[in-house]
Amino acid sequence: MTENTHTAGSPAAVPFGAFRIARTEQDGAVVLDVSGDVDTTTAPAVVQAADEVLAAAPRLLVLDLSNVEFLASPGLTALLMIHRNAGPGTAVRIVATGRATLRPIQLTGLEDSLSLFPTREAALTAP
Repeated sequence: MTENTHTAGSPAAVPFGAFRIARTEQDGAVVLDVSGDVDTTTAPAVVQAADEVLAAAPRLLVLDLSNVEFLASPGLTALLMIHRNAGPGTAVRIVATGRATLRPIQLTGLEDSLSLFPTREAALTAP
């Protein structure tokens, strides 16, 4: 398993609530663990990080939003773009639970367009 971390600002310790994307690889799948707020200023970084992963055509990309504290409209758009940008051999799965992430997805009706999972483990092991 490998891990790369991208933060907005200093690469030093990430304060609570700060935006961060950590990348790990597990059994041919790539996990992007997103933390903090996904809004107008940070959503493009999520798309960029996912596009970098998708360029290598992994079998599975998991976007883990468990540590996202606020998912704004640009973040929802980013999730749709990532699904659209995935090639035919790459499954995109999103871990979204709780009010900060799952609720905006449900309120906008996007749960029918996105592959949602309650945990990272469920997203990694689903058929």
